[in-house]
Amino acid sequence: MSYILKFFDFLLHLDVHLDTLIQTHGSWVHGILFVIVFCETGFVVTPFLPGDSLLFAVGTFAARGSLDLITALVVLSAAAILGDTANYWIGHFVGPRVFHRDDVRWLNRKHLDRTHEFFEKYGAKTIILARFVPIVRTFAPFVAGIGAMTYGKFLLYNVVGGLLWVLSITLAGYFFGNIPVVRR
Repeated sequence: MSYILKFFDFLLHLDVHLDTLIQTHGSWVHGILFVIVFCETGFVVTPFLPGDSLLFAVGTFAARGSLDLITALVVLSAAAILGDTANYWIGHFVGPRVFHRDDVRWLNRKHLDRTHEFFEKYGAKTIILARFVPIVRTFAPFVAGIGAMTYGKFLLYNVVGGLLWVLSITLAGYFFGNIPVVRR
């Protein structure tokens, strides 16, 4: 039981454990980061995984030279875009059966309803805006897959949103990490 708790603590506070992970696994960290961001964006049941804080931390570690910034940006962007794509297709194939039921235990109905309201208000732009709203970020592609949004339209907004999300937060961490006081 204690191993399970340690594992979840590690996942939930990955930004804190990133230094150890880099020292232990070197460039393999990019693959680990890919899996985490893919899962955070790709599966409706994993919104608890770190997103924004992880991207920011990656930027700060890139600023001090522990990670290659360009590699990190490419890997994280691919993970975010592919994760949302997987989530869209899960919503497309599984969503209609789930969305109209109240007894689904693994899916938080409030989060689904909140995301649906977000879609009603902002339309397709939700795919971009949701990237910056925790929890909604995980449910938006799922709801888009359930709804009438075509995959082509979704893909366009997904790529734009994924790039904006990864670049803005990771580069913010990078620039913050280059401040002399922070570097020390």
